[in-house]
This record gives sequence, C-alpha cells and structure tokens, in this order.
Amino acid sequence: MHSTSSANLNRHQSIDQLYGHHHGWLQGWLRKRLGNAADAADLAQDTFVRLLGSTPGEPLNFTTPRAYLATIANRLSINLYRRRSLEQAYLAALAQTPDELAPSLEHQALVLEALDEIDQVLALLPGKTRQAFLMAQVEGYTQEEIASRLNLSVRSVQRYLARAFEECIVLASQGALHE
Repeated sequence: MHSTSSANLNRHQSIDQLYGHHHGWLQGWLRKRLGNAADAADLAQDTFVRLLGSTPGEPLNFTTPRAYLATIANRLSINLYRRRSLEQAYLAALAQTPDELAPSLEHQALVLEALDEIDQVLALLPGKTRQAFLMAQVEGYTQEEIASRLNLSVRSVQRYLARAFEECIVLASQGALHE
C-alpha cells in the first residue's frame, strides 16, 4: 500500500515538473494553432488535468514531453471542435423552429448535454462501426445501402451495428456517459 501511494506521489511530482517546464510552451503552441487565447488556456489546462486523471499504471512519456503533450492537446482540441460542431448544428436546427414550438432553454441545454454524451460514446467506436451506426441511425440508410456505400457485406454491417449498440449499452450501464 505504501509503495502505491509513493508511486502516486512520484507521478504527481513528475506531472507537476512537466507542468512547470512545459505549460507555457503548450499554451503558446495551442494559441498559434487555434488562434484563440481563451481556448488555448483551457485546453492547456485540460491537458494536464487529463494527465492527473489518467490511470496510475498508464505510462507517461517524459522522454519527448512536448510531443506527448501536443498529442494529448491535439486530441482534446479535436473533441472541442467536434462538440462545437454538434452544438452549432443543433442551434441551426433550432433557428428554423418557430418560436412557439422552440424548446425551453433548460431543454436545449439537456439536448446539448445528451448530444455531447452520444458523441463521446461514438468517438470510442472503431471507424467503420461508427460510420455504419451513423448511416443507419442518423441518415436512415438500410443495411443493404450501408453495405453498398462502404463496400462491405450485409453481414459485416450487421456485426458493426450490433457492436455499436452493445458498446452504447455497456457504456451507458457503466455510467461512462456521465463522467
């Protein structure tokens, strides 16, 4: 037990040193990349929060710290833009809704939260599984149409869809949607 807490302390100290040496660089790198100081500051901070929240047994790459931090930050920025894209699509759809039929602000916030959670689940699925699932659920394609468009057998499409549904159910039952 003592060695585990000692290892965690060493891990946190290493992350603290990494923060001290590279936070400013990472924030500047993100600012140039994103063109937005506020988003850069948030993502730089989120990068280190992600490191602190990572599994204690998960190896940290301190041999190339800037590349390591840039990789994490890049993934977080992709998630940020994907989330904003979903939000913009929803808000654009709302703009087309007559005022008397528009949902309340509370309902809108709940829908945006649900869209974000769905996006998190879909991001965990392998590419073709995610693509087949979205084609079926969002675009309304039949399994045969999906198979034709993705150059797959109908049986493969069925397996991909079954896997996507299983993953969604497993993640929802584990509470992964509410982290």
